[in-house]
Amino acid sequence: MSTPPLPDSAETAPAPRWGIPIGFALFAITLLLPVPEGMQPAAMRLIATVVLMGVFWFTEALPTGATSLIPLVAFPLLAIMPSDVVSQQYMDQNILLYLGGFIIALGIEKWNLHRRMALHVVKRVGENPRRLVLGFMLGTACMSMWISNTASTLLMLPLATALLTSLRETGRTRKELALLSPVLLLGIAYAASIGGSTTLVGTPTNLIFVKVWADQFPDQAPLSAGQWMIHFVPVGIVLLITAWLMLIRGLPRMSDSTVGETGFIDRKLRELGPPSQAEYVMGVLFVCTAFLWIFREPIQITEQFVIPGWRPFLLSHLSYFSEIDLTKTKYLHDSTVAIGVALLMFFIPVKGQGAKFARPLMDWDTVNKVPWAILFLIGGGFAIASAAQATELSNWIGQVLVTHLSGWPPWAWVLSICLLMTFLTEFTSNVATASALMPILALTAIGLGTDPQLLMLPAILSTSCAFMMPIATPPNAIVYSSGVVSMQQMARVGIQMNVVFALIITAATFLWLT
Repeated sequence: MSTPPLPDSAETAPAPRWGIPIGFALFAITLLLPVPEGMQPAAMRLIATVVLMGVFWFTEALPTGATSLIPLVAFPLLAIMPSDVVSQQYMDQNILLYLGGFIIALGIEKWNLHRRMALHVVKRVGENPRRLVLGFMLGTACMSMWISNTASTLLMLPLATALLTSLRETGRTRKELALLSPVLLLGIAYAASIGGSTTLVGTPTNLIFVKVWADQFPDQAPLSAGQWMIHFVPVGIVLLITAWLMLIRGLPRMSDSTVGETGFIDRKLRELGPPSQAEYVMGVLFVCTAFLWIFREPIQITEQFVIPGWRPFLLSHLSYFSEIDLTKTKYLHDSTVAIGVALLMFFIPVKGQGAKFARPLMDWDTVNKVPWAILFLIGGGFAIASAAQATELSNWIGQVLVTHLSGWPPWAWVLSICLLMTFLTEFTSNVATASALMPILALTAIGLGTDPQLLMLPAILSTSCAFMMPIATPPNAIVYSSGVVSMQQMARVGIQMNVVFALIITAATFLWLT
């Protein structure tokens, strides 16, 4: 059945197009600039292309996904990189990891498991408003570890606004609600960004680190999904608690029964009904996926105690059927798990809530909801990072940075990079920023004679800590669009949090991350 056209009143205004002429003008100007000493001409053409894409991303003159495809055309035409090499960046195994993660997340959303999980987290934390904010933040952070930050925020926002409406009906004063409302919504946005930073599939920038690390240091062991969580979950917990404490400073001390009088959470859980067979199966697959990601490689707890990984065990047995020792290869990746579980979902028949007939846990109509623009965005970021390495642009900028940073103490390197990445991503795409700067930081660290992770890990974590501007992240934009949070409120809280988080990440870098 055809869909009738929307009436004129329902049409959304098109995005402003003034960014297109500005982008091409800056692109042309950059191409005409003299090439700095020591820089290859191809690197200058790469800078011009990145400027063009940056303007389009910032102004949204073109859709994000469309802008992200520019390297497929521009890099071969400008003799920056061959087309076959560019196209490989858009189907990298890390992108397949994200694709598989998206499909699993869509399965969780399809069967409403995410809503039940979030409501239970909020209920367990308590009904006092300060604990309620913590509950929403915990629920959002836990979900954004596995589904996109945007989806997590979009799920929790209507729950939060419905709760605030319910509170208003209980006779809470306008002043109390005016204080609680922005704190609750900002907590959701910030928790989504923090939670997403703690897993490889939580946010695209994490995969950029993995990709750049593998390209720059092929002889070094890559960070698996489990190792990433061991590194970043403890830091994420500290950041989440810090964000909560900073947000609740001005909250009124309402009684514990304030929210309990409404029975809001219990009512929402009753509306969901008992868990369906589909929810149980989806929950089991979700736990299995997380288990396989975490325990893929051996995890060393102490010098004497090491938890064995399943990948070496499996490959050692598969080697009986091969001419080579598979344990010394990279035959299995986290993307193997993600795509494998995603495929398995198409085979398993389940019954949903009140359904008479079983149907597959996943169908292609649901898969079509995958945000393909995000996958193209990651691919475009990978292409930029790969081109920066191929044209030796990373080397050139790294040498400049080494010259300026060589006299600084290591803590000053880390703190300055954290502040740079945090405030830069307030106005630019964090994927584009990470793609451009990760190779540079890797080579800068080598030039400074230090471990590359000392600069790269805090930098990639800082790309998820832009809390000041609505345009910085989709979660920020979503809560700002609600009309509950003003620009001034977000900026005032966000700038304080940016600085505090940069200090915490700097300390965590030396105490835990490296």
